[in-house]
Amino acid sequence: MNEKHIDPVLVDGEPLRCIGCGAVLQTTDKTAPGYTPQSALDKSLATETQDVYCQRCFRLRHYNEIVPVGLTDDDFLQLLTQIQDANALIVYVVDIFDFNGSLIPGLHRFVGENPVLLVGNKEDLMPSSLKRSKLQDWLRQRANEAGLRPIDVTLLSAKTNQSVDDLLQKIDKYRGDRDVYVVGVTNVGKSTLINQIIRQNTGVKDLITTSRFPGTTLDKIELPLDDDHVLVDTPGIIQNQQMAHFLTGKDLKIVTPQKPIKPKVYQLNDQQTLFLGGVGRFDYNQGPKTGFTAYFENNLYLHRTKLANADDFYARQRGDLLTPPAADNTDFPPLVAHQFKTTAKSDLVFEGLGWITVPAGVNVTGWAPEGVGVLLRRAMI
Repeated sequence: MNEKHIDPVLVDGEPLRCIGCGAVLQTTDKTAPGYTPQSALDKSLATETQDVYCQRCFRLRHYNEIVPVGLTDDDFLQLLTQIQDANALIVYVVDIFDFNGSLIPGLHRFVGENPVLLVGNKEDLMPSSLKRSKLQDWLRQRANEAGLRPIDVTLLSAKTNQSVDDLLQKIDKYRGDRDVYVVGVTNVGKSTLINQIIRQNTGVKDLITTSRFPGTTLDKIELPLDDDHVLVDTPGIIQNQQMAHFLTGKDLKIVTPQKPIKPKVYQLNDQQTLFLGGVGRFDYNQGPKTGFTAYFENNLYLHRTKLANADDFYARQRGDLLTPPAADNTDFPPLVAHQFKTTAKSDLVFEGLGWITVPAGVNVTGWAPEGVGVLLRRAMI
């Protein structure tokens, strides 16, 4: 079967790109990246700015509606390999709540000799009692474990514009005579950060499409700097070990922290369980009665029950009392157990959700959807 021929939209002989996601615009194939109806294209081109959004970005911006397109993981990785040939400062954006899910496999091979500036996003959601220096040290350690050696680590909130000025100063400090490539997996707030940078430099708000849905930016978007170099927003790499890939947009609002986390303390006997909605589970297997402090989205329902009843309770109540996931989310994967024995006060981290601080000398199990990380770190608070 012959593939459908797609002609790009040309203006003055050059392909015209969607200013939301960077895809080359076309009016031929509704299922391919960059599609826009001819009537919408004509209307946009009639304006002086000629700012054109593809139909996918238009629907995302106005209706928060996702339109699937035929891009594969290999397509995204092929775009990322362009970094190998670039002379650039790599600004690597990660989600503080989901470092494992933020990892781009083999990124150290893609960056080559280019320096990496590590950016931890969503700092505004962290409790004020958490020392930022500890968080920066932990992010650096995790990056080192992944084979990266960042020249610096900075924390910010792209959503609230907190500390974005500090990032811009560090970019100026480290980039020298280089371009700047901003990289990250989907759903870490990369395009939101780019929008803040654009707004600070041009006054234009929300130029690039942002969404909770994975895979919003489809092709690299180049923004001119003031010295003949460019800042490049690369496509978000799809990382299938993110919680975001297993939930709907509505459910993501319930599990993804929206405001600063308020800790909740639970006094537990051993052989008790805390359910994190229906997306996670914490078992206190062995130890004395003690307090456990939970740090999750404030609206996520936490339910305490006996460990002996936990499996049956989850089977009966998932999608009902234990939500999200919603009852109609039949593709939600089973929860997988990760058991730990603590030797010091520690945080049991559920990637993409939050963490529970546990004392030394106890035996605990964290459950998360298959593929989503659960790990133990030294307590940060």
